[in-house]
Amino acid sequence: MDKKIDNQLRSVLIDVCEVALKDIDGFLWLTHLVNYSNFPKSLKIICIFDTNDKVSTFTSKNNQDQFIQLIELKLTTIDIKVKDIVNHIVYDTEENCTREHDGNWSARLG
Repeated sequence: MDKKIDNQLRSVLIDVCEVALKDIDGFLWLTHLVNYSNFPKSLKIICIFDTNDKVSTFTSKNNQDQFIQLIELKLTTIDIKVKDIVNHIVYDTEENCTREHDGNWSARLG
């Protein structure tokens, strides 16, 4: 069951990523972390930008609300509902990963 949910999550998050790559300046990719024994409460979606300046600009604009709504909408298409989606979305940057983990995303996310 976990593998099926994970595949569905990957599919809808790929859709979100494709939209974000076209519409959001500085957005590079996203991933997710989850502990299926505490799903969906444990779901975390990590949105990666190139620089801290780009993520700051993005989070200060109203388009952040549209992005959050898109994620929520995509999750509902696979029957995943979370209490407050904002608490499940985290923003990070390549800049931070390079500075703090020598560009090693596995170490950073692990």
